[in-house]
Amino acid sequence: MTMKALKAPLLIVMIGAGLMIQSIAAEAAQKRAYFAGGCFWCVESDFESVKGVSEVVSGYTGGKTASPTYKQVTKGGTGHYEAVEIRYNDSQISYDRLLFLFFRSVDPTDAGGQFCDRGESYRTAIFVTNAAEQAAAQKAKAEAEKELGRKIVTPILKAGRFYQAEGYHQDYYKSSEVVITRRGPKSKANAYKFYRKSCGRDKKVRRLWGGDAPFAS
Repeated sequence: MTMKALKAPLLIVMIGAGLMIQSIAAEAAQKRAYFAGGCFWCVESDFESVKGVSEVVSGYTGGKTASPTYKQVTKGGTGHYEAVEIRYNDSQISYDRLLFLFFRSVDPTDAGGQFCDRGESYRTAIFVTNAAEQAAAQKAKAEAEKELGRKIVTPILKAGRFYQAEGYHQDYYKSSEVVITRRGPKSKANAYKFYRKSCGRDKKVRRLWGGDAPFAS
């Protein structure tokens, strides 16, 4: 076999090895954070705009009911929160930064829900997966409480199983699919905008956090 003939398969092997190394490195940098901040459509919309966040998945966690449905969770009794799984690259954004943004995107003084959404499934919470996240969350909570000058009731809980919400909830805020609302047919994106404004989320967050509110429009 000639040298030229040997070079071709060797090059293919080297390229394959390089791609594998890149894939392993990317997977190692990919982390996940779990927050509950009221309506998961809103939290998903907020955090998918953050550089370093690759995807936000809406779902349920914190309760005991296996494979819960949206109807079960919002009715109450499952113990689950509406929550999100934030998939992020920690070489681009840190867990500390995500915590900072989270606290200033919600009303962490409200123990009964968020904005117009009331009930246990709409409460705020941070779900941690290890001791480092626990310490970081406690520090972020103390700093946010000091800045706000009010008691923060958002609990820091040990993460349990995260259940992905039904498909129609994912990327609701940017979907062109038409749904029937009390104000007639609207795209999901427009229905979401109307809901968010009517619920007063941004108005309340701006009142609480002022210029530190990262997502309030």
